[in-house]
Amino acid sequence: MSLLNNILEYNKEFVETKEYEKYQTTKLPNKRMVIVTCMDTRLIELLPKAMNMKNGDVKILKVAGAVVSHPFGSVMRSILVAVYDLNADEVCIVGHHDCGMSALNSDAILEKIKDRGVTQARIDTLKYSGIDLDKWFKGFSSVEDSVRHSVEMVENHPLLPEEVPVHGLVINPETGKLDVVVNGYK
Repeated sequence: MSLLNNILEYNKEFVETKEYEKYQTTKLPNKRMVIVTCMDTRLIELLPKAMNMKNGDVKILKVAGAVVSHPFGSVMRSILVAVYDLNADEVCIVGHHDCGMSALNSDAILEKIKDRGVTQARIDTLKYSGIDLDKWFKGFSSVEDSVRHSVEMVENHPLLPEEVPVHGLVINPETGKLDVVVNGYK
């Protein structure tokens, strides 16, 4: 049976037995915060538990490396929507130790792309269009520096209200221990 069929089979029972009822909440975050964190599988349940967050408490955006890479990209747009339309009053960027983005190598990922059937001609089309794939697929060497950079990207955005604190944390994906990189209240 395919993964999708397994999901749909489980979902049917989930709905029929009304398991969803214990997760019902509103679309507005109770703790009025938006968190940007990594998509690492170790953080799915660990991060909310380590931060004392439950369903309905915060908006969580997951992106590779918890990186806000462009001031007008989809991550920043989502942060602004959370602030202006969903009552988030604070932003928290949470990176983590042992992040796959710290080891990301653009040459290696481009080889994997080609191995999966994307032609060099398609890759060259992007390069000729001004897309620097080496930069786009570049990882980081320090998670703390990456978190600082993302915090600066958010807090210096011209559309973010000055009174919105932007925090930066790093979590240990084994223990859940949080270290403060940037305290947005200071």
